[in-house]
Amino acid sequence: MKVNAYLEITMKINNNNRQAAAKVYTDYRKPFLETIEGALTKDLLIRDEDVQVLHGFDNIEHAKAYLESEMFKNDVFVGLQPLWNADPEVKIYSAA
Repeated sequence: MKVNAYLEITMKINNNNRQAAAKVYTDYRKPFLETIEGALTKDLLIRDEDVQVLHGFDNIEHAKAYLESEMFKNDVFVGLQPLWNADPEVKIYSAA
């Protein structure tokens, strides 16, 4: 399948908390790809100023639905929230 939509979550996370954030990413990457409808890719992008998780989906509706999923709300969000310096920036893009 082709990636037709991206969900980008950008987080401000101190360097001393980045290993814990990477663990959350690693722990849920495979379950995300195997169980979330329309999920195709998931990548962790690290810069000095922030950390981004880029999720690829088959369509925008599935990208939006993931933000309401039990996995996101009860596992990923709960695991990452204590590590944030500020609220994350969430964007959904349509791929051309």
